[in-house]
Amino acid sequence: MESRSGTPAPAVTTAVAPPARPSPVRPGWRGAWHGVRPTERLCHVTGAVLVLSGLAHLAVFAVDGGPWDGPVSWRKPVTFGLSFGLTLIAITWVTSYLRVGTRLRSALLVVFAADCVVEVGGITLQAWRQVPSHLNMETGFDTAVSMTLAVGGGVLVVLLTAFAVASFQNRPTGPLGMPLALRSGFAILLVALASGAAMIARGVVLTRTGHQEAAYHSTAPLKPLHGVSLHAVLVLPALAWLLSHTPWSDRTRRRVIQAAVGCYAAAVLGAGVWAALTW
Repeated sequence: MESRSGTPAPAVTTAVAPPARPSPVRPGWRGAWHGVRPTERLCHVTGAVLVLSGLAHLAVFAVDGGPWDGPVSWRKPVTFGLSFGLTLIAITWVTSYLRVGTRLRSALLVVFAADCVVEVGGITLQAWRQVPSHLNMETGFDTAVSMTLAVGGGVLVVLLTAFAVASFQNRPTGPLGMPLALRSGFAILLVALASGAAMIARGVVLTRTGHQEAAYHSTAPLKPLHGVSLHAVLVLPALAWLLSHTPWSDRTRRRVIQAAVGCYAAAVLGAGVWAALTW
């Protein structure tokens, strides 16, 4: 097209907006669940079932009543169901940050889940039979259950110690503070394993020497230490994960994790001193 003066008119260009980028699709909880490995899914479901078992027996206790303390009570299926269920879920989660071979980790988790089921199942069975679950050598069946629980406890010690060693051999992955939280949690967990082994060992000695009633009450001093130190491997890494979703600076998050580790260690130390004084 030319203008009246004979010079060509400038071409008219139309700006075309670039195509809008598609917004990233954030997978929901269903997508995240399907992305979990089958072994992890099995362990999470098993842990949830154990937790539900503990809550169900809490309802049984509310209806049936009876003592809360002592070798025969509904307390044991409640506390062991909740504790083992939460521990299984926690170990399945936190070990994903460890630098362990996939096959080895899956095998250890399957054995750990099976052992948790055996422990809670044996304790629950004896609660319904209204007989002590641990250190009970009254009949052949009771002895078999008690020894199975003792052997299962030994398996737990071996598996959890293996994961603890792995956390110190290679620096764990994860957000800021997670390596410290994991290593501290596993170190404190070793205290729980040691106190649990001490309770079983002392109880067995008293039982074998004819002091059955004393064996049932011999574990009381170490129970607070065992209970407090058992769940550090869940509490500390969970805190590190929550802090990673805050707008706080790296320095602040690091200090919070360090303070939490110090407070937890102080609580474990206090429980240990109380155990030593009342042993």
